[in-house]
Order: sequence, then structure tokens, then C-alpha cells
Amino acid sequence: MTQVRILIADDHEVVRRGIAAQIAQHPEWEVVAEATNGRDAVELALQLKPDLTVLDLTMPELNGLAAASRIVAGFPEARILILTVHDSEQLVREVLAAGAQGYVLKSDAGRILMAALET
Repeated sequence: MTQVRILIADDHEVVRRGIAAQIAQHPEWEVVAEATNGRDAVELALQLKPDLTVLDLTMPELNGLAAASRIVAGFPEARILILTVHDSEQLVREVLAAGAQGYVLKSDAGRILMAALET
């Protein structure tokens, strides 16, 4: 069984813990690192090269959009899912243009986050 390595980046500890708890229910998934800001997320993604990175859009030091662009620039194979409270079609376009593969609203995360991660 191949292990799926996941990086979680969100400045809210309760969100990171909630995502990690859901991931822990999948024996083939593993949280390899957590970041509390965009700069750390970029550094960890480029160092660890996780199979999937979950980025909050609004983080200190570097937002998720800029972090996604930097991660993809240094690690083109990166798979990125943006998790955010911001519901905007323009932001969805910007996120996809930055190289992310998905966009999930935090208000929907309880229902669809695991399906989005599987996809």
C-alpha cells in the first residue's frame, strides 16, 4: 500500500487539527508536516515534496495564492488544494492559475474535504 504524504498549512490550530484528525482515519494517508504561515508552507513543501498540500488562502507572512505559486515554481509536480472561507469565482480562477488543483470552502469542508483530497 502506497502512503499518501500530506502537508497542512493553516494559521488556525483547530483547523489543522481537524484536518489531521480526518486524515488519520485513512490508514494510507499521513500528515508529514504542518505550517502556520505561507512562508513555512513553501519551505516545507519544497523540502519534503508531499503528495498533497492543503493551503489556507488567508495566512500570515505569505497568503495561500502566493504560496501555491512558489510551491509549483519549485516543485511542478505539486498537488495543491486550497481551503478557504472566501467564496469568489475570481479567486477560484486565480487559485487554479497559480497551479492549485482544487478549491474547497471551509463551510463545506465537513462534507466534501475528504472527497476533495481523494480526488
